[in-house]
Amino acid sequence: MSQVLVINPILYTSETNAIPRVNSIKDTMIYALCLGFVKEGHQVTLIAAEDYRPTAEEKYDFPVVWMKTVWHSIFQPRCLPYMPKLRRFLKRHGEYECIISSEMFATWSYTAARVCPNKTIVWHELAKHNNMMHKIPSRVWYGVVASFLMRRVTVVPRSKAAADFISRFSDKVSDTTIDHGVNVEEMTLQRAEDKRNQFVVVSQLIERKRIDKTIDSFAAFWEKGHQDYRLYIIGNGDKEKQLREQVRRLGIDQAVIFSGRLTHEELLPIVAQSKALLVSTEKDNNMVSISESIAVGTPVVTTPVPYNAYDIARENLGIVQENWNQDTLEQICEKNDIYCSNCAAYRDKLSNVYCTKQFMKVMKSLV
Repeated sequence: MSQVLVINPILYTSETNAIPRVNSIKDTMIYALCLGFVKEGHQVTLIAAEDYRPTAEEKYDFPVVWMKTVWHSIFQPRCLPYMPKLRRFLKRHGEYECIISSEMFATWSYTAARVCPNKTIVWHELAKHNNMMHKIPSRVWYGVVASFLMRRVTVVPRSKAAADFISRFSDKVSDTTIDHGVNVEEMTLQRAEDKRNQFVVVSQLIERKRIDKTIDSFAAFWEKGHQDYRLYIIGNGDKEKQLREQVRRLGIDQAVIFSGRLTHEELLPIVAQSKALLVSTEKDNNMVSISESIAVGTPVVTTPVPYNAYDIARENLGIVQENWNQDTLEQICEKNDIYCSNCAAYRDKLSNVYCTKQFMKVMKSLV
């Protein structure tokens, strides 16, 4: 048994500085990872920013330490929070054998790297410079802070794209790539023969997700003699009204179901029953919805933008195509049994327990 500290202040994505408050954090990626450590018999503690504390009181499977963030005009909680009490916490708590800190371009990772570099693993996701202030802070951080002041920490990339990027600035990048883990044990695998004639989108309804492109492609597919198919759109956002108007204009009201935001318990059966998860995003990192879709046996049709698109293409877990269209949807349906079988075979590698075991192997190499 090991004692592990996970530092992940930003629990979920916020498109604006007004961070939406949620009722629970138990469906977040980092909670799933921490659960993996618990299942393997380790003691794990999570440090998160107070700004992301849920509105409802919750009982967690492990200790969660909420830390206050300061200087919000410079260190915005939605993208670069600063928690001044972290340094004191790390100095007072030397019992942790391993510290897993999210992202290299992060104030909390810098603190961990300076206080306990030999225990720290930076779990890195980004594969390009942050666009903030014309990329100047990002270039300075990676070129100076990461390359020199954080050079003693081990970096574990979350994707091949992340590995290629961070290797330009660190000499201690692990050969092990660890994606976001999911609770596979709680996800029912659905075989191809049990799928329904439907597709699903799980996404915020915002500009960069380009749900409008997905709707256009589905409409063209539907009009080619597939009137028995349905498209479920799960999520909410400021583009919902426009998307509903687009559906009405295309005359496919009866084929498109806007489900709003659903809990995991509500959305996973819909994903599991679908022929494919559809992704048209123009900007994203690793997408947890992709991992969850594969884990329930549903292949993915996506643009090459998400970092885990590399794994989809390599393992034949769906179709990765720049401008996928109605022909792509026909292809995913025609070979659905093959894609679904590949997803079923790959699903264990997406388990949070599998991710935990990989982290423990990396941790042993630090000793």
